[in-house]
Amino acid sequence: MIPTLFQLGPVAVHSYGLFVALAFLAAIGLASRRGRRVGIKPEHFVDLGLAALLGGLAAARVTFVALDPQVGWRELPYLWTGGLSFYGGLAGGIAACAVYARLRRLAFPAALDAAAPALALGYAIARVGCFLNGCCYGAPTALPWGCRFREVALGGLTPPSHPAQLYAAAGSLVVMGLLLAGERRVRVPGQLFLAYLGLYGVLRFLVEIFRRGYSATVMVGGLTQAQVASLALILGAGLAAWALERRARHGRARTAAGACGGGGGKA
Repeated sequence: MIPTLFQLGPVAVHSYGLFVALAFLAAIGLASRRGRRVGIKPEHFVDLGLAALLGGLAAARVTFVALDPQVGWRELPYLWTGGLSFYGGLAGGIAACAVYARLRRLAFPAALDAAAPALALGYAIARVGCFLNGCCYGAPTALPWGCRFREVALGGLTPPSHPAQLYAAAGSLVVMGLLLAGERRVRVPGQLFLAYLGLYGVLRFLVEIFRRGYSATVMVGGLTQAQVASLALILGAGLAAWALERRARHGRARTAAGACGGGGGKA
């Protein structure tokens, strides 16, 4: 656990903040390269990334502070200490990007598909920052890779615990691989992004099993807040993907019917 990496004069470089910045740069770089395939210029992805960063960070921090009774609203600006809600950030980032895409008249579903694997990559890098910061750890374990994290409430270090942050990072890289491998099967713009949301929901639900009751608050029925949100996300992403496919089938059917009707003539 290395919350502060080094000092630059009076400025402390925190591991969490640094890795969030690295995650942002890596995600923008990958999304920009992929965006060329759908005719979206790299500079638009830089702007989309900035919109997502500002909207996402604000929403992520507000959500985290609102849901964690141990964090006061006075600590809202202290981003460098860790404590961001991915679900809050995802909602805020999407909303900010949607506004930008509308203003610039960009193909928003195609942009989301281009960004989906990049989001998985960025999430993996950011979770390494969580590990170095010492937040978001899991339950005690006797496994050889258990790590000890500093916990203020305990007045010292935790017992050897699951490095749930690294589980999340590794799982997100797997999600990225699945998206890249399966994107050729996507027939409707927006479906790859919805696949990312569903896969992320599954990953987060599983990782929360290790965090439950330790760095994740139990909400209802033995489920953490993030697990409840994950189930909602999985359901919502599945319904949205079904609706997109259904609308696309109806559109193809109308096109085919119009082509048949327009090709007729007098006998």
